Amino acid sequence: MVDPTQLTVYVAAALLLAMTPGPGIFYVAARTLAGGRAEGVASSFGTGVGGMFHVVAGSLGVSAIVLASAELFTILKLIGAAYLVWIGVRTFRAARRDAAAASRGDGAAPPMGPRRAFREGVLIEALNPKTAAFFLAFIPQFVDPASGSVALQFVVLGFISVSLNTLADIVVALAANRIRQGAAARPYLICRLREASGALMAALGFGLALAKRPAS
Repeated sequence: MVDPTQLTVYVAAALLLAMTPGPGIFYVAARTLAGGRAEGVASSFGTGVGGMFHVVAGSLGVSAIVLASAELFTILKLIGAAYLVWIGVRTFRAARRDAAAASRGDGAAPPMGPRRAFREGVLIEALNPKTAAFFLAFIPQFVDPASGSVALQFVVLGFISVSLNTLADIVVALAANRIRQGAAARPYLICRLREASGALMAALGFGLALAKRPAS
């Protein structure tokens, strides 16, 4: 398997990258602020499953085929971008709607629930071709063909990276839940935080739509 020294370097780099904000983190934060810790943690595991989709696809060579094809890359990119923008706009509008309902003394809309949060987390990550590009560019640098199955090493290293990403998302969910509880008496603040999360997700969606296919 991978050399211990190389593995240490890989874990350090993967941990640093896991803490870099991306669509998954903003989705987890928005879901937690809207529906609480259960939805946030569920969405964290959802993005983890979506990330493993890319790891397995990369180990089988599927991601390489998609990235090598301008048409397939564009299709996946636009679907992922549209979904992310839709989620962002929906999050923004839901925050506004709940704030208006609270000002009228009405109850907020019921939470979507952990299952739906999990499913959306899977889709947000699985439909992001930049995740596939990242794994195909990053992981092979730490794979040693002389140490055994390349596909197995790819999956193991990918699993480590996804696990760290999921752990970072869970930390974000727990932090966002504390903010939610602390600001329970200030629904205006929660509304603004949810709006910001939605706006950032939509912006990331537009950014994804403009992303170029990685050079082969």
